[in-house]
Amino acid sequence: MSKYLSYNSDQLEELFSSFLVDSWSYSKVTSFARNEKAFEKTDIYGEKTRRSASSVAGNAYHAALALYFENLSSDKKTSIVEMERIGFAYIDRVSDESWKLQKTTPTVEECKILATKNTTSLIKNFVDDIELYISELDEVLGVELRCDEWLTINGVDIPLPCHAAIDLIIRLKNGKIVIIDHKSKRSLSADKELAFIGGKQAITYVKCLESKTDHTVDEVWFIENKISKNENNSPQLKKFVIALDRNTTRLYEAMLYEPLKRMIEAVSDPDYVFLINDSDNFIDKEEMYEFWAKTMIAEVDDFNVAPEKQEIIAKRLKKIRDATLAAVNPKTISEFRKNAAAFIPYNLNNMDLTNSQKIEHILRTFGIGVSVAHSIDGYSSDTFLLDVGAGVKIANIMRYDLDIANALNASSVSIGKKLMVYKDRSYLSIETSKKRERDLLFDPKYLKDEKIPIGVNNFGETIYWNMNNHSTPHVLVCGATGSGKSISLISTIEYAKLAGVTDIIILDPKNEFGKYNGNGVRVFKGIEKIEEQMKLLVDEMQRRVESGYTSKTLVVFDEFADALASSRKGKALDIKEEVQVGYYAPKKDENGYLMDPVPKMKIQTVGTHKSLGENLQMLLQKGRSLGFRVIAATQRASVKVITGDTKVNFPVQICFQVPKEIDSKVVLDESGAELLAGMGDGLIRSPEYLTTVRFQGFYKP
Repeated sequence: MSKYLSYNSDQLEELFSSFLVDSWSYSKVTSFARNEKAFEKTDIYGEKTRRSASSVAGNAYHAALALYFENLSSDKKTSIVEMERIGFAYIDRVSDESWKLQKTTPTVEECKILATKNTTSLIKNFVDDIELYISELDEVLGVELRCDEWLTINGVDIPLPCHAAIDLIIRLKNGKIVIIDHKSKRSLSADKELAFIGGKQAITYVKCLESKTDHTVDEVWFIENKISKNENNSPQLKKFVIALDRNTTRLYEAMLYEPLKRMIEAVSDPDYVFLINDSDNFIDKEEMYEFWAKTMIAEVDDFNVAPEKQEIIAKRLKKIRDATLAAVNPKTISEFRKNAAAFIPYNLNNMDLTNSQKIEHILRTFGIGVSVAHSIDGYSSDTFLLDVGAGVKIANIMRYDLDIANALNASSVSIGKKLMVYKDRSYLSIETSKKRERDLLFDPKYLKDEKIPIGVNNFGETIYWNMNNHSTPHVLVCGATGSGKSISLISTIEYAKLAGVTDIIILDPKNEFGKYNGNGVRVFKGIEKIEEQMKLLVDEMQRRVESGYTSKTLVVFDEFADALASSRKGKALDIKEEVQVGYYAPKKDENGYLMDPVPKMKIQTVGTHKSLGENLQMLLQKGRSLGFRVIAATQRASVKVITGDTKVNFPVQICFQVPKEIDSKVVLDESGAELLAGMGDGLIRSPEYLTTVRFQGFYKP
């Protein structure tokens, strides 16, 4: 058993911080052994490699087989039509920029046609020769099994987990456990080649499966499917069996260990120089040299590096830049990149196009005719309004959000779920985040009566929270650290003071609003004081009910989720008093006379205080008609705190940047806040607006 299985989270974090990658796999090992620079490009910097029609067809074939065997494990039949539908759907999902254009397939359309043709042939071959798979089959044990295991190879504990995706695991009628790997080929491999090369792949899968499950693997089958028709009408499928015993296992482990050891040593050295193999026919040399030049002058944000690896990669890039720029003029490197890029077809990042033109271009490659009618420059995002051509289904555009983001060199885009009316015409809106270069400063001019300004949208329209609208009495605000939540609360308090609100109460469990104490603003810190003040607010609400008196009171409850979590609950809310429960047996005095009986006292529960959450709920439900307005803010979008019942009492919901899509859905009932740019970039849902509105919050220095 690998020693790394016993590591705790801190030890694993320290271990991973020493490596340029977080895992290894058979494909990574073979990629490194074949061409180190290609490995660096794909597996360290996350730069995509374009895919040929044959490669895409192979993946589409795998997807079709996965459906077949998943259904087979449930005793369901799968028709060839269903398999083709899955394969074609996979081809449709491949973005235009991902295709490798070649002499035989010079356009994306021709790539798709060839991939579709090859997928059809592969699936038909499978159906025709299916007995090769099922003649000995007793049970399907796993389909597309994902493994993430710490392994010991050749007696050595490997200091990175192994990722593997095993196509198929079955049990034969004779009881043997078999791993099957599907392969699509232009020509069938020689047995000798499969014996040596396949052995390393086989032992990787075997070690992963046996580590993940209690299965003991007896054989590994490589079943090749030849795309083109054999002239002698021989079967298109060929099975090569690797039978495992102690000696073959040790041999294959030793064969795998040598390139694996070299790869592990390379990725553990942040200064390792990965070499280009010019004899590698599996890569585009122009693409490889363009990447090589890019590493000399680019920043880590210019690559698709995983967040947890950005620090170590940034240091590596700085050393490369410092060494390169000291010897080579940056203009020379940029010119080299330009020349290399000229040989790379269909890469929008290398074309001199505006973002509007890129959107139009990428959608037209999918046969969707649109034009960008308006491009609006916002604070933290840009908005593009699309004039959709007649006969175009808008739902089709929604499918290509990631393709549009890829064309704009952005991580994601937001496509409006409803049409936007602008200058009396309806458009489909696309928003993309950007680095903010200007602030929206706090200014009294935005205030309008008791309509509190929250921010400004990309069209220059002020977004308000109307305190006098009984449909919008309370506001829920959520946002992660650095998202702009606290700054938004500060500007709201300042605007409320300017609007004439003289009674402002801030419940401040994290001591962030101490400067506001005084001048009509009361700040309460500490959970005990917050609980007491919330009780007093409810008492005040009851007095207003009895007297008919109303007055505007703004309650700002910061980090209410944490406060509710740490507030008193259960028995801690019990009211204890000493009560008489009887008398002790009378005693005699020194003269033998009975004395008066002594009362027997006991501490008992005589009632229960309302919890902080219950008092808050009462204030939200009954206080709106009595002048109470509540803004509740939190960093944690917890479904335990922000329940459906809670959100009913907060008709206005504001969400700044949050870490996960589920957080956005908890607050807004829709995704989107996870894509925001931070620092005041927010979304608001309110009965006063037809759709969720993106805005930039105010900043008060």
